[in-house]
Amino acid sequence: MKQRIYDTRQQAIVDFVPLVDGEVGMYVCGPTVQSAPHIGHLRSALVYDQIRRWFTATGHRVTLIRNVTDIDDKILDHAKAGQESGGHEQWWALAYRVERQFTAAYDAIGVLAPTYEPRATANIAEMIALIELLIERGHAYQATDGTASVYFDTGSWPEYGALTHQRREQMEDAADSEPVGKRDPRDFALWKAHRDHEPVSASWESPWGRGRPGWHIECSAMATRYLGDEFDIHGGGLDLRFPHHENELAQSSAAGHGFARHWLHNGLVNTGGQKMSKSLGNSLFAADLLAAARPIVLRYFLGSAHYRSVLEFSENSLSEAAAAFGRIESFVQRSREALRNGSVHQVHVADSGAGVSVASWQASSGTLDGGEVPASFAAAMYDDFAVPQALAVLHNTVREGNAALDSGDLDLVKVRADEVLAMLDVLGINPLDSVWQASGDDENELALSALEALVAGSIADRRAARAAKDFALSDAIRDRLAAAGITLEDGPTETRWSLT
Repeated sequence: MKQRIYDTRQQAIVDFVPLVDGEVGMYVCGPTVQSAPHIGHLRSALVYDQIRRWFTATGHRVTLIRNVTDIDDKILDHAKAGQESGGHEQWWALAYRVERQFTAAYDAIGVLAPTYEPRATANIAEMIALIELLIERGHAYQATDGTASVYFDTGSWPEYGALTHQRREQMEDAADSEPVGKRDPRDFALWKAHRDHEPVSASWESPWGRGRPGWHIECSAMATRYLGDEFDIHGGGLDLRFPHHENELAQSSAAGHGFARHWLHNGLVNTGGQKMSKSLGNSLFAADLLAAARPIVLRYFLGSAHYRSVLEFSENSLSEAAAAFGRIESFVQRSREALRNGSVHQVHVADSGAGVSVASWQASSGTLDGGEVPASFAAAMYDDFAVPQALAVLHNTVREGNAALDSGDLDLVKVRADEVLAMLDVLGINPLDSVWQASGDDENELALSALEALVAGSIADRRAARAAKDFALSDAIRDRLAAAGITLEDGPTETRWSLT
């Protein structure tokens, strides 16, 4: 099957053909490390982790570059505000501290480390060289007020607006710098002259004078340094399409680079029906989410929607995700125990129709070996990484596996269990993977995880019964848990449980 992807620039689903057969080069815009990571950052990183894992599963060698913007107006402003409040943290210390928070959050939800993670401050020379090339080619100019600032001349590039399909005269003025010194208010900053109120440490020497790079030039320089003048995929959040990605495309193309062959953009996050934003005060920070749910459940939730769609978060999202994942985890545990205790010969997992092997990701899981994903799962992933459809295949396979367990057909249990593990490996949510277990393949950890998942499912069922005013069923669920030594305590917004 051919890999199909939605190319934002072409506004269509197209065949993906890598620049080099068997290899995929991806550049993903990483965080501006000004403040703690939130759910939007986690969702975006996870989207490209899923895509990367699928490319790897289909036999590609993936080079993923995810940058860190560690010099920016907002970083300097946050550091200054902290110092004015009595703190002593320098801008570069703030940036590094926040970068570590991002790394910890990514690690917690199983996002694989990028092939390389360049910092903007380590690539200043490459940015200066790219700006010099743009000046030489007639697409950039030094500020007309005599300062060291340099701007991209949007009027010099007829294709400006090609990514977002806008006409230049309809675009808003560039807000990344003061309009003083620009030929046109829509021109954007490539190099920003050092200002007296900014720390000297946040500036570098250049042919135009002391200053620092603009935001957009950073990604163009880092992408081409580590992936070449042309590469396969540029990804990022939908909110980056304009002006950031539009400006990246313009300046890189004007420099004569092929740049990204395909543009992918993930959808944003809504909370309570509203787009998440700091101004609305509805940001969901990574630390709070990780405190509210097991990391593997959080990963399941964040990766459950199609990458291009809006991810809706509500107060029930994590409990519903826990219940759904709990059904998967329960089957993994049940099948594992049945195959350990039963008598079953080793059956190689999928038939010839499956076609995507993940044998290289086999988990150390007793008699469960992993293998090939079902053909329908592969078809979903080949179709623009349709994870919701892939999850439907996963849950259906779990149901078939549970039916096989109930009927005592251990041969079929083995087949379905291996298919389930193969799909979980591709999605990065295999509960048997040591990344989710503090002590590796620990029986107590696995038992506790299974118990948490089962109780979460029962609580979700009880909530649904109460919403439907089926109080007899609600009480029956509570009594069944009580008989097993589990006490429920209903609060204003959630139900807590404990062992008695």
